[in-house]
Amino acid sequence: MRLAGLLAIALGAALLATLCGGTWIDPAQVIRALVHPRPDDVSTIVWQLRLPRVAIGAVTGASLGVAGALLQGLLRNPLVDPYLTGVSAGAAVAIVAGTIVGVTFAALPLLGFCAGIAAALLVAALARRGAGLDSTRLILAGVALSSLFSAAIALMLTRLPIGAAAPAILGWLAGSLSGRGWSELAFCTPYVAVGLVCALAAVPSLNALRLGDVRAASAGVDVARAQWLILGAASLLTASSVVLAGTVGFVGLLVPHIARRAVGSDARLVLPASAIAGAAIVMAADAACRTIAAPAEIPLGVLLAFLGVPAFLYFYIRSERATAAA
Repeated sequence: MRLAGLLAIALGAALLATLCGGTWIDPAQVIRALVHPRPDDVSTIVWQLRLPRVAIGAVTGASLGVAGALLQGLLRNPLVDPYLTGVSAGAAVAIVAGTIVGVTFAALPLLGFCAGIAAALLVAALARRGAGLDSTRLILAGVALSSLFSAAIALMLTRLPIGAAAPAILGWLAGSLSGRGWSELAFCTPYVAVGLVCALAAVPSLNALRLGDVRAASAGVDVARAQWLILGAASLLTASSVVLAGTVGFVGLLVPHIARRAVGSDARLVLPASAIAGAAIVMAADAACRTIAAPAEIPLGVLLAFLGVPAFLYFYIRSERATAAA
């Protein structure tokens, strides 16, 4: 029942994001263009500008929500973020470097995706312990490499001439759905699909890992295989979201908390709830970004950070009080 409620909220957010935009269009015209597309200006705006952003926002939010739930379950740490694997920083440094050297815009998504996956593989290699992964090493390696990549980005930006590609790069680093369309969505959809299939396959192991590696192994779970499957799924989903929307923080951190409060801690419910809630939050936030300062846009990552920090502090303080009361 609560999943149905989350789904209704997500559908409402999708409708809101379709109706909202920098250009005011009567809602009746938007709905008419959705139901009966015609070769006119309204249909062009709806089908070529707004609907791609709604779809990309939904995919980005769902990917980050599921990735966050996977990693928090794997590491048994509610403060883990999908960007911990270094995917975001790795993709960012590659896209910034590619933009500076003149790589074509069409090639940047592939470049960012490959670099993000390579960064995740490097973090996993550093965190490897025997056949499996050490959670402490994974966190430390992710934080260290992300810091290194961030420093490299800052160095490249300081060396850029004034008026060069810096504004576009900064806009991408701040997170935005502006300029994305059906082609970017088509590029990332297969990887998102593979990531979601892997996430679903990891659900039984994820529930077992909540009890600890030793108990999960005694229950018949191949812990090492489950760790690599979960990390691989989270990396694919995170890399796809970075390609689609740039650096969008706090979604993967907060959404699993919301999902667990709504449906409990069973991974069979947490993962779909995280996907739906993440999609709803990103679509609604993108609609706000396009309308608050229209015709200008507020970066999606900036708005989510302003909203995410207070929400994160609320969840953190409440959990601390609950722990102290217990």
